[in-house]
Amino acid sequence: MADRGCPLEGAPLPAEVRESLAELELELSEGDITQKGYEKKRAKLLARYIPLIQGIDPSLQAEHRIPGPSQTTAVAPKQQKSRPTTSRDERFRSDVHTEAVQAALAKYKERKMPMPSKRRSVLVHSSVETYTPPDLHSAPPDVTTGLVEHSYFERPQVASVRSVPRGCSGSMLETADGVPVNSRVSSKIQQLLNTLKRPKRPPLKEFFVDDFEELLEVQQPDPNQPKPEGSETSVLRGEPLTAGVPRPPSLLATLQRWGTTQPKSPCLTALDTTGKATYTLTYGKFWSRSLKLAYTLLNKLTNKNEPLLKPGDRVALVFPNSDPVMFMVAFYGCLLAELVPVPIEVPLTRKDAGSQQVGFLLGSCGVSLALTTDACQKGLPKAQTGEVAAFKGWPPLSWLVIDGKHLAKPPKDWYPLAQDTGTGTAYIEYKTSKEGSTVGVTVPHTSLLAQCRALTQACGYSEAETLINVLDFKRDAGLWHGVLTSVMNRMHVVSVPYALMKANPLSWIQKVCYYKARAALVKSRDMHWSLLAQRGQRDVSLSSLRMLIVADGANPWSISSCDAFLNVFQSRGLRPEVICPCASSPEALTVAIRRPPDLGGPPPRKAVLSMNGLSYGVIRVDTEEKLSVLTVQDVGQVMPGANVCVVKLEGTPYLCKTDEVGEICVNSSATGTAYYGLLGITKNVFEDNLVFIVGKLDGLMVTGVRRHNADDVVATALAVEPMKFVYRGRIAVFSVTVLHDDRIVLVAEQRPDASEEDSFQWMSRVLQAIDSIHQVGVYCLALVPANTLPKAPLGGIHISETKQRFLEGTLHPCNVLMCPHTCVTNLPKPRQKQPEVGPASMIVGNLVAGKRIAQASGRELAHLEDSDQARKFLFLADVLQWRAHTTPDHPLFLLLNAKGTVTSTATCVQLHKRAERVAAALMEKGRLSVGDHVALVYPPGVDLIAAFYGCLYCGCVPVTVRPPHPQNLGTTLPTVKMIVEVSKSACVLTTQAVTRLLRSKEAAAAVDIRTWPTILDTDDIPKKKVASIFRPPSPDVLAYLDFSVSTTGILAGVKMSHAATSALCRSIKLQCELYPSRQIAICLDPYCGLGFALWCLCSVYSGHQSVLVPPLELESNVSLWLSAVSQYKARVTFCSYSVMEMCTKGLGAQTGVLRMKGVNLSCVRTCMVVAEERPRIALTQSFSKLFKDLGLPARAVSTTFGCRVNVAICLQPNRLGKLAEQGTAGPDPTTVYVDMRALRHDRVRLVERGSPHSLPLMESGKILPGVKVIIAHTETKGPLGDSHLGEIWVSSPHNATGYYTVYGEEALHADHFSARLSFGDTQTTWARTGYLGFLRRTELTDASGGRHDALYVVGSLDETLELRGMRYHPIDIETSVIRAHRSIAECAVFTWTNLLVVVVELDGLEQDALDLVALVTNVVLEEHYLVVGVVVIVDPGVIPINSRGEKQRMHLRDGFLADQLDPIYVAYNM
Repeated sequence: MADRGCPLEGAPLPAEVRESLAELELELSEGDITQKGYEKKRAKLLARYIPLIQGIDPSLQAEHRIPGPSQTTAVAPKQQKSRPTTSRDERFRSDVHTEAVQAALAKYKERKMPMPSKRRSVLVHSSVETYTPPDLHSAPPDVTTGLVEHSYFERPQVASVRSVPRGCSGSMLETADGVPVNSRVSSKIQQLLNTLKRPKRPPLKEFFVDDFEELLEVQQPDPNQPKPEGSETSVLRGEPLTAGVPRPPSLLATLQRWGTTQPKSPCLTALDTTGKATYTLTYGKFWSRSLKLAYTLLNKLTNKNEPLLKPGDRVALVFPNSDPVMFMVAFYGCLLAELVPVPIEVPLTRKDAGSQQVGFLLGSCGVSLALTTDACQKGLPKAQTGEVAAFKGWPPLSWLVIDGKHLAKPPKDWYPLAQDTGTGTAYIEYKTSKEGSTVGVTVPHTSLLAQCRALTQACGYSEAETLINVLDFKRDAGLWHGVLTSVMNRMHVVSVPYALMKANPLSWIQKVCYYKARAALVKSRDMHWSLLAQRGQRDVSLSSLRMLIVADGANPWSISSCDAFLNVFQSRGLRPEVICPCASSPEALTVAIRRPPDLGGPPPRKAVLSMNGLSYGVIRVDTEEKLSVLTVQDVGQVMPGANVCVVKLEGTPYLCKTDEVGEICVNSSATGTAYYGLLGITKNVFEDNLVFIVGKLDGLMVTGVRRHNADDVVATALAVEPMKFVYRGRIAVFSVTVLHDDRIVLVAEQRPDASEEDSFQWMSRVLQAIDSIHQVGVYCLALVPANTLPKAPLGGIHISETKQRFLEGTLHPCNVLMCPHTCVTNLPKPRQKQPEVGPASMIVGNLVAGKRIAQASGRELAHLEDSDQARKFLFLADVLQWRAHTTPDHPLFLLLNAKGTVTSTATCVQLHKRAERVAAALMEKGRLSVGDHVALVYPPGVDLIAAFYGCLYCGCVPVTVRPPHPQNLGTTLPTVKMIVEVSKSACVLTTQAVTRLLRSKEAAAAVDIRTWPTILDTDDIPKKKVASIFRPPSPDVLAYLDFSVSTTGILAGVKMSHAATSALCRSIKLQCELYPSRQIAICLDPYCGLGFALWCLCSVYSGHQSVLVPPLELESNVSLWLSAVSQYKARVTFCSYSVMEMCTKGLGAQTGVLRMKGVNLSCVRTCMVVAEERPRIALTQSFSKLFKDLGLPARAVSTTFGCRVNVAICLQPNRLGKLAEQGTAGPDPTTVYVDMRALRHDRVRLVERGSPHSLPLMESGKILPGVKVIIAHTETKGPLGDSHLGEIWVSSPHNATGYYTVYGEEALHADHFSARLSFGDTQTTWARTGYLGFLRRTELTDASGGRHDALYVVGSLDETLELRGMRYHPIDIETSVIRAHRSIAECAVFTWTNLLVVVVELDGLEQDALDLVALVTNVVLEEHYLVVGVVVIVDPGVIPINSRGEKQRMHLRDGFLADQLDPIYVAYNM
């Protein structure tokens, strides 16, 4: 970026400027300001201290000091004069590319990049010694700035659609982060334009900026990008096909002629894998065997006395690459029988790469018969019947073996009536497209003949020449030269199979030497392989060759193979003019081929083209910048009798200009299908009637506004360290669409001996090289073990299948490096915080816009009952004594164990007596005085309840604490100790078993057991009465402390007064209509919040009977809770999300068994989930659906909401009891769909179900009687309207009175309990819940006849992530991630400095872990427009979850930073 330390000519800066600069630096390091914003503000600060540069206004200096994209690419490329072809320029050497890559890498200093860390067991290939764990304690790597400081200036200018009208794309500059740096005037005009564009009622911009039109940045064309300037190209005409040479009328006539007049002449020699000639087919044998096959096909195959085949039927030819003889007989046999051969690859397994698409081709061609050889048929996968297995996606086929013994001999005078001169189809060649679909190109007889004649003329073939063919004889050049044209000229073809090339790469050269061959047909790979193997060979000579045809001469790397091959073999007789690259495509057959000079070809030429120009579709020859150039060789001239032109790639196919890249169109009698001007597959450049090829359209990747060629990127990656690292040079490059743009993915096979360090170093070097040479970022670089990429038939990589596996997460890489930060440049602009709008303006703005101020309340308590009872029930200790006196034998509690049997019960009088005994023990044994705090460390049960009331009886303050887990003392005991210490408990009440545990050796290892306060066990305390039961002097005295660990990992204890406690019980009693005659079932933990209130307080207050089901018991008997609900016919039941999840997962398949056992849930009127979070709709819905079979009413499940400041704000009981008869119990919970993008801007916008970016939210329950709720702005504390997301504030008699903190930090949290609005009703005291939510007035009516106000909780304010100026809720990102792959069991996200960290639990094999990295990154980009910084893959169960089923993300974050997660893999996205 711009140089930070600019020369200040020694002038000292004033202190305030230095301070501002330091603040700026801090903002930049914290990620609060973009690099560009930093540069700009800094420049402003320093402007007056920097001396004027050549009289430029200082305000402009800031803008121009940074070499932005607009400056660096502004130099228009000069038109080069064409250079004389004779001067051998040193820069035309083909190794210029490798040199360029090495030079590019040398520019980069070795920078420490964060190595991905991997669990030892996953290190498949690397040695453990070379592995260094990442240094997690230091600051995180700043991976957002790209690999080097200056790499991205050559990028085309990025601008948003909204801000730049088409006509003036350059008028408004934008920084790389999309922050507009325009003037105020233009923004006002823009604002006006935006308003005109949206005729709907526009929001008032003065009050808030509406960000709904959040558009992705669309890359605008760079005004300085090169544009074509040449004149229009003309049509290029090949020389005419020579007339006058006597030629047979057709290929079959030629075959008959050679078969009868030259029967001994060799036609084809097949070689085995050792290079021995196994069989030579003569023209005589060839003719007779083809006739025999034609006769069999026409006369011996019947189906119900009808001939099986009719003329023109398609037949599949399934022959291995090692059997050219049988293939040739089958091909010509079909032509003789007027059948259309469709050559395909031999399917080796039932799941071959691309096999399904081949089946689709066969089906669409109507193929019902396949020809093959005996050996091949034996090797095919078989079904149990012994028949050839049916391949996935293939039509039903009959298989015919065509070895001699299976064929019928035709009568002497028999001859087929084959017509092979017309426009009928001769054969069909298959072609696989970029997406992996397979299509068939039909070649008519006329084209077949014309192609043979054109090739004969272009290559100067003569009778009885020998041709060595290394290519696949089933398709493309291998078929045209080695099977068709060769027969026309009575040539002898020696076919070199792929298996022999693998074993001996020199075999083809040895055969050229042995047979004194005049022509050879190879690919650049074959030349490359033979170079590696040639060292010991002295005696080979290539002097007999007059043509070495390079079939893939159009590839960017073929030129280096050709040059290197010539350098080595020139000393062995190879003449330079012999090398003849050609270009072909299945549709146009041969497009162009270089001719040797003796056939009248011009001398070969090369061109050095600017890669940057090519990416914009423009040809710029030989710019002076040596690094990013592409050297191409010509592929000769157009074929005889053909016309060729170049047309534009997009839009109407107009002719290109001379310096523009386009697609070739061929018009000749020798093209595939008979379309006039069918598109060729290659893009070309023309010069001197020579054809230059820049790359295949199939490999074209369009990123932003530029095009890149897959083959070029492969060539660059190979040039980094070609032999040392990549296994056999196997690299696949393709693009995937993420966030509406193509992203480049590079997958390579690494050598088995590569270490972790090697692979990481290679990956970072490849990134740098591609960035430097192509000026494009690679989105994902993956390394897979050797030989694991899906193979194409001849050993190449099956690109479309590789891409499919990448997208499905089945590629199983062993190393992954993602670089989304550098290549995703079209993210929406970061949100700019508006200057804060005051609360008064907000209210006025809402009124003008017709929005209601968001406030709601439950029913008024005064209307509901006489205050006499409320006064009588002010202290719970009094209530228990009153009940023990008036209804002594009324049962209050039943406790169930895992078997469902009742282990303990308590009636009113029993509970009263047990409480008295506890109180006596506390006063006598514990010597406690009034107001002392007592920790109750009990397992869930009646003992806990008795101990609680015992404390109230003697005036002590109880604190309920979850006992430590015997199997997990190390982590659970410190929490117990902490609560005991923080709450200043003077005594611990517990059972004998827990007492032993607290004093055990194991406990001593975890905490200092000598510092426990007095521990009393209450198992066998004497039966004693207390002299007098304590009565608090006022209702505001502290009743109990409620301690809980929040999801953000903060231990917070709140104080509950006697008044708040009884008010809480009264509200719940009224809301749920609880009476002594009721029974309710509770499956909750009794230690804090609403769970504690329902266990310990409500039964005593309302007199109903509670069936207590400890959630821990469900681990050994999942159906315990539902069975209890059914057995006791509970109409009301409470549970937590973790209980609901256990039932849904554990009982999913057992509903039938439960029904047999008599479980019936039709008694349930309401089942409430107790939670301090956003309602989990998916879970509640699946629970309802699952247990509908057991009679659970559809509308029974609802949610509740409470938090630290008020444990019960909403409860949603269904209609029941007296109120149901009056129809006043309140409406069902409602669900709305909100726009997730608007939520990020704290706006609430309702959308239809199923619309994009919609998020379903369920109402959190009905507001309790006496509770008032308002939505307030988190910063200004002003009231908000209905359409805003804000903090939920609550006012009610049962609010907690404050935090109980040991360090006296009350000031810190005072406003949580006594907040006041900054505008409007400034008198009411509110408690801030710390949760974001909104209110909506629904169409439903509530008990009072007014319209019902629904409260929707969106999430905890502490947990939200502030990223790119927007507010994200972790749960939304996690939901997306969990959907990304079936192996993801759970997910949690948090931020680390300015990076988003995603932790994923892998429910699968460890080697599948790395598949998840790309999928997680993709889904978060697509759905949330966020770049993931770190992906951590861990084992199931690592993400900590509390007893309420909530994720403890901050604990997880601490564990990650302390390196305690033992991750399977940590990927740092660069």
